[in-house]
Amino acid sequence: MRRNGLGLLIAGLAAYGYYRFSKMSPAEKTAMKQKAKKMVDDNLGSFGNLFGKKTNPGAATNNFGQP
Repeated sequence: MRRNGLGLLIAGLAAYGYYRFSKMSPAEKTAMKQKAKKMVDDNLGSFGNLFGKKTNPGAATNNFGQP
């Protein structure tokens, strides 16, 4: 079964979301970012470390395990 308009619908929703976010005040943007971070922390738990959080930033190693 083909979904002809699904891509267009998703693109339209993304554009609308970007428009709404760009029209928010800085305080509203900060509140939304904090709410999203709380949701990710609550729902993903330990998987939250996979998305941008470094566990040991001082240990820079190459692919062979050498500093």
